[in-house]
Amino acid sequence: MLDSDLAELYEVEVSQLKRQVRRNIDRFPEDFMFELTRDEYDALRCQNGTIKSGRGQHSKYLPFAFTEEGVAMLSGMLRSKTAVQVNINIMRAFVAIRHAVASMQLSNLRYEQLSHKVDQLNAYVEEKQRIEDEK
Repeated sequence: MLDSDLAELYEVEVSQLKRQVRRNIDRFPEDFMFELTRDEYDALRCQNGTIKSGRGQHSKYLPFAFTEEGVAMLSGMLRSKTAVQVNINIMRAFVAIRHAVASMQLSNLRYEQLSHKVDQLNAYVEEKQRIEDEK
């Protein structure tokens, strides 16, 4: 997502968002956020039909593009009510996923234990049938 989209989503000014990112640049490695090149930005503007004429229609700075991880990191840094709420929801989602994975692992362990017991029971029954057949 572009910085302008996220600024709108989090209800902050683009300049405030960019300032926070620059002040905390160590929190945004390449796989979290990158700055578009001039060619990429021009191609994106042409592709989306957003070219407007006139002075002040576009930022003189190239936009930042954020990955999922960058969006999550950004939500933890911004102070708007929306950003705080997004961050809370992200944390709740992580906890829910962790619980689901733990539950699945426990279920898999129980399944394996049950499967082992069934295999033992089958072996016992087969052994009993073999003995009966030999009589």
